[in-house]
Amino acid sequence: MTASASSTVWGLEAGVTVTEPGALTAAAGIVRRTLADVDVACSRFRHDSELARLGPQLAAGAQVSPLLALLVERALDAALWTEGDVDPTLGRDLEALGYDRDIVSVRLFPRGGRGTASGPAGHPVARARAGWTRISIDGRTLKVPADIRLDLGATAKAIAADRAADQVYSELGCGVLACLGGDLATAGPAPDGGWQVLVQDVNDDPAQQLSLGAGSAMATSSTQKRRWQHAGAQVHHILDPRFGLPAETVWRSVTVAAPTCLEANAFSTAGVVRGFRAVDWFRDRGIAGRFVDQQGRIITTGGWPSEQPTALGGHHRG
Repeated sequence: MTASASSTVWGLEAGVTVTEPGALTAAAGIVRRTLADVDVACSRFRHDSELARLGPQLAAGAQVSPLLALLVERALDAALWTEGDVDPTLGRDLEALGYDRDIVSVRLFPRGGRGTASGPAGHPVARARAGWTRISIDGRTLKVPADIRLDLGATAKAIAADRAADQVYSELGCGVLACLGGDLATAGPAPDGGWQVLVQDVNDDPAQQLSLGAGSAMATSSTQKRRWQHAGAQVHHILDPRFGLPAETVWRSVTVAAPTCLEANAFSTAGVVRGFRAVDWFRDRGIAGRFVDQQGRIITTGGWPSEQPTALGGHHRG
């Protein structure tokens, strides 16, 4: 028997499911606390976050909290794993596209933004050097060049899901599934039959019911949900770091299963950024992935289970 609770955090649905119903209230409190800690450490949308407060000092190097140091280190790990497809240095690019507040405010009150650099005939200009290679974290000393603004949002969300699940299990001893938007992490024993997860980004996408075992994680990266109007066009939040512009929308969504939510999130994001090239890349690395293209067709890689009829169960939404 399981019990679930959900709330809205960061404009996303945050849910927790536990194998001991009596532990639900305490588990929900642990999840809220974990997410609040991450928000205070690195939010791009609040002036009192640690990252925002230390911003003017980072070019010379500044001492940061253990949590912020961890968030930066893991973001750089994700950049390394994905060969730079996931880059935590795109804050200025997102701001230039008008994404300088929470997504609800961006949609309600769009701004013009500053535009982005382009070459002849409007073609985007590739950057000479990847931003993430210019970041330094040595112990708790963080250095960020003055022309770079960190955006840890994607990896921090995944880390928050991992940490929330681990903390619930550590403190309460029950099995737990924590879900934050499209990021899902589990810890402790799974219920009989595994964690039931419905993989579906939006309602008109093809759905698949999966059973996740204990210690599994999953993430969906979507080009359909975080969209807004900029300069008369629809844009989305997953940027191609080579240009600082939204990645080509080859895929409606990419879902990855991995041992940690951070790994799943990194590769699902990279799958969107790489477009068609991502399929062979996933296959070469044995990454368990599910790609949904613009026509709703599905490609799977790396041992992703075959399609099963949709059944009742927990939802995993990108």
